[in-house]
Amino acid sequence: MAATNYVTGYQHIGIPTNDMEKTIAFYTALGFQIKYETENNGRVVFFEHGDILIETYEKGGQATGKRGAIDHVALAVSDIEKTMEEVKKTGYPIVEGPEFLPFWENGVRYICVQGPNTEIVEFLQKY
Repeated sequence: MAATNYVTGYQHIGIPTNDMEKTIAFYTALGFQIKYETENNGRVVFFEHGDILIETYEKGGQATGKRGAIDHVALAVSDIEKTMEEVKKTGYPIVEGPEFLPFWENGVRYICVQGPNTEIVEFLQKY
């Protein structure tokens, strides 16, 4: 088995921001709709357009503001526990999680793995 055996599709791309109002203005001007908004150590806004979901979140002035500054790519999974077991076998470090957040209707549970280029891949199960 592999962790990808539990991946059911793309979930979202995470982009940190130092200015949420400008970020909202930008994405809504491009035709995205605000799908969900919450707080998690700052304001978090999810934008949706068709099957594209973008998570933006305040990073307390720490967003790099440089090209290539996407923080993570999140993949939807059917079973976070089995995914975690398989990810551990790869040898790549789990750098965050397992963690529960009260996002969406019933919350989410996720882990984040750091790849060889310091990219973060998040595996996320919605409840």
